[in-house]
Amino acid sequence: MYILQQLANYDQRIFLWCASLCRSRNLPVYTRIISHSGDGYLQVLMPLLIIAIVGHDALPFLKLIVFSFAIERSLYWLLKNNLKRKRPEAALPTFKATISASDEFSFPSGHTSAAFLLAILVSSYIPALSTVMFIWASSVSISRVILGVHFPADIIAGICLGSSVAWLCQ
Repeated sequence: MYILQQLANYDQRIFLWCASLCRSRNLPVYTRIISHSGDGYLQVLMPLLIIAIVGHDALPFLKLIVFSFAIERSLYWLLKNNLKRKRPEAALPTFKATISASDEFSFPSGHTSAAFLLAILVSSYIPALSTVMFIWASSVSISRVILGVHFPADIIAGICLGSSVAWLCQ
């Protein structure tokens, strides 16, 4: 238990350093838009756009997306609601997040998990979009820390969850 507490303390220190550095540069203004793009709209829009462009040949891809997200969202929900890690604003009494989170717990980051799942699946289907998709997924992830709703470890866990589900489902 001591090791976990040390990791949590280290995670909080990194978070506070990131928060102070980013807020001094007014980054939250830009990161709200990036964070909002990870709210789930792109996860629905991207597969539909690919089907509109590619046609019926993209139906196996659509099935893969739906199946993968069903698994990822289930695992995300189970982890978040069983581990119940407090968000930075609840864990650090002197800290105020830039935005309000949609739920109470922070581990893992659902925005990050879903963004990396989508990035990997789209990249495997259309490799030319890999760079754009991974820049977007990384930006969504970083924005969650900058906005004060996730600790860095929440982001790492989200990357691991989304990536693992993507690789297992392909």
